[in-house]
Amino acid sequence: MPSLFKQGDVMIGGIFPVFNKEISSTPTFESEPPRVKCAGFDLRAFRWTQVMIFATEEINNDPAFLPNISLGYRILNSCASPTNTLRAALTLASGPEERELNASCPPAISALIAESGSSQSLAVAGTLGPFQVPIVSYFSTCACLSDRAKYPTFFRTIPSDYFQAKALAALVERFGWQWIGAIQSDNDYGRGGIQAFTEEVKKLGVCIAFVGTILRTYTMDRILDVVEMIKQSAVKVILAFVPEGDFYPLMKEVVKQNITGIQWIASEAWITATRPSTPEIYRAFGGALGFVVKKMAIPNLRQFLTGISPYTDPSGAFVRDFWEIMVGCRPLLPGEQTGTEATNEICSGYETLLNSQDVFFNVTQLRVSYNVYKAVYAIAHALHQLIFCQPVGENTVRPCLNISEIHPKEVTDHLRRVNFKNQFGDHVFFDVNGDPPPSYDVINWQLIDGQVQHVTVGHFASAADVNYKLRIQKEDIVWRTGKMVPTAMCSDVCPVGTRKAQKKGKPHCCFDCIPCADGTIANSTGAADCTPCSREYWSNAGKDECIPKTIEFLTYHEPMGIAITVVSLLGASLSLATMMVFIRYRETPVIKASNSELSCFLLLALCLCFLCPLTFIGRPTVWTCMLRHTAFGVTFALCISCVLGKTIVVVTAFKATFPGNKFAGKFGPAQQRIIVCSCTLIQIVICVLWLKLNPPFPDMVFRDSNKKIVLECNTGSEAAFYAVLGYIGILALICLVLAFLARKLPDNFNEAKFITFSMLIFCAVWITFIPAYVSSPGKFTVAVEIFAILSSAFGLFTSIFAPKCYTILIKPEKNTKKHVMGKSLPEMRIS
Repeated sequence: MPSLFKQGDVMIGGIFPVFNKEISSTPTFESEPPRVKCAGFDLRAFRWTQVMIFATEEINNDPAFLPNISLGYRILNSCASPTNTLRAALTLASGPEERELNASCPPAISALIAESGSSQSLAVAGTLGPFQVPIVSYFSTCACLSDRAKYPTFFRTIPSDYFQAKALAALVERFGWQWIGAIQSDNDYGRGGIQAFTEEVKKLGVCIAFVGTILRTYTMDRILDVVEMIKQSAVKVILAFVPEGDFYPLMKEVVKQNITGIQWIASEAWITATRPSTPEIYRAFGGALGFVVKKMAIPNLRQFLTGISPYTDPSGAFVRDFWEIMVGCRPLLPGEQTGTEATNEICSGYETLLNSQDVFFNVTQLRVSYNVYKAVYAIAHALHQLIFCQPVGENTVRPCLNISEIHPKEVTDHLRRVNFKNQFGDHVFFDVNGDPPPSYDVINWQLIDGQVQHVTVGHFASAADVNYKLRIQKEDIVWRTGKMVPTAMCSDVCPVGTRKAQKKGKPHCCFDCIPCADGTIANSTGAADCTPCSREYWSNAGKDECIPKTIEFLTYHEPMGIAITVVSLLGASLSLATMMVFIRYRETPVIKASNSELSCFLLLALCLCFLCPLTFIGRPTVWTCMLRHTAFGVTFALCISCVLGKTIVVVTAFKATFPGNKFAGKFGPAQQRIIVCSCTLIQIVICVLWLKLNPPFPDMVFRDSNKKIVLECNTGSEAAFYAVLGYIGILALICLVLAFLARKLPDNFNEAKFITFSMLIFCAVWITFIPAYVSSPGKFTVAVEIFAILSSAFGLFTSIFAPKCYTILIKPEKNTKKHVMGKSLPEMRIS
């Protein structure tokens, strides 16, 4: 694991979330798992590592501390992950992973400074505690870590959330807030903090309206759920007990949705964080109040920080990442290749941080960094007392303990007794639970000269009588709502259109007003439940009245109905016009060759097919429902029967050209009529049985939409409906096969080709119709069926009659027997 390392006679370890997100990978169990990868370089955490190094160097340069004994360190990255933190802790406790054979064995760590997150510290303290390794945290505040039975070697330089919960409760009580919301992070820090706070405010009669849960790894949908919870609630005061990294995505979404007018109360984890302290975030979070530990300015730290450079410390972990962020270029050290994957340009080598004005180098308001600083000095004092058997500052003669005999348990015992006053006048010690004395500043977000400033407006600390006292300058506070203190009362009466939703385990005075679900109403204030509307009704927008659902069916007045009507009448008109042309030119070769009688029957059937869609338009009734499906089935059966008759005529006509073939003579006009009538009669029988056994009927459909009723014709019997379609399909398939076999007749005017093409179009349309019909919602089901009827009818009409009309009306010179026959009879027989 990459580390910041310096050899010393006595070693201390450090674990910091230098990168704040672990990139997860799925093991294949086929090879060794890959090394842990992390992303999101955290400048704030990197500064904590540098403060630890700075404090260690300060101690090594101070002759009063550990004379003739050097203090070393090894600092690892945790990726803000409990798993990776535990891995780092075990790495530090077990010594270096690799070393040369002849090299001396460096000492194991005598103490560990870790970690920022409470979940991470719980993992480390629970694992290393049985081995008596002392752990000093600088930012883990969960009250659960004060349990000495579980975590006997855990210490911290930041107060427990037990005290912060008391401070927050005192703040709520001071301003008379009775009804507040809460947001917690989905980890030990957030859950423990809100639990402790809830226990405190319950004593004051305060109601918790809701508890939202977030985490940096949550999806945006889960974050939006919390945002919606905030929007739906009338809460004007919300406590966010969340680390900055987990809270920032929610803050951006709150600003994006312009949710203002809320007074935010902050935990110490985000109230002074740099990233959210921008004018943009201030629009929604301005005036926030929160508690933080005491700030401090550490002398000479800025000079130390500006001296960080990859050129002076080429092997230092994380330094190159820091340099790229600060300087904006990638350092190229001697012996390295330029590479092609680099995203930043190569540094010239003359860059410097001495004049940088970045907030990273502002060391005048250090809070967590100061905790790291105190942690290092506390460990140094314990080691000094252990090795020299006397406090720092007294005349030291000689060590009373060999450093090779140092055991972590002895360091832990001396840490419990640490009590000193540092150079800033602060008393550093730990109580029986390993906690420091509680002391907080009250911070208020204020916008000064266009920049968000963390203004101290009060203080909270323990008093002489073991109680806690909150001192606050109310007149210095800038509220989100202006100069007036915001009010936070319990729920008002729910208005119409909403119902009361009592929160389980909460006082009866605190309930949410939840809008009635679609289809239900509450027409009186304070309704306990919403009343569902009857099936034919739906709730209005205000959810206070049931209104009739919209009735939907295909009408003549809407654009789709008008278009269908026009196209249907156009098709019928063209069919009748073509019939008149055929009657007028019935003695011409083209008409005679195409069998004028069957052609007129076919045109009449096509005219009826074009008129069928008109029965599909309008409000469905019993008669129109029975008519639309049966008329469609019979007219199309008649149409395809005529086409079948024409196909048989063409085939028999071709067979008649061969000597001795008498089949054509047996298939005259009478036989053609029998074919047409018998094929149509079968369809009529199917339709009569359909109407007799289970006829179509008008039906109301509710499934497609909650707000409208679709009126349509229920087929009654699905089997009968598909039997009608199937019979038409069988006739069309027979026509297609016969016409395909006769497609190479030697005539110039080969009607089999036209019939083949028309049947291909017909079959393609109806094969496509079935899935489209099944999947179309509402009135579009009817539209799909009409489209299939019109498309197939136009396909038949165009393919069979357009070429004949073209020859008759536009190319009359081709309307001759010679041209129609194309070849003489002898030539046909020879070929």
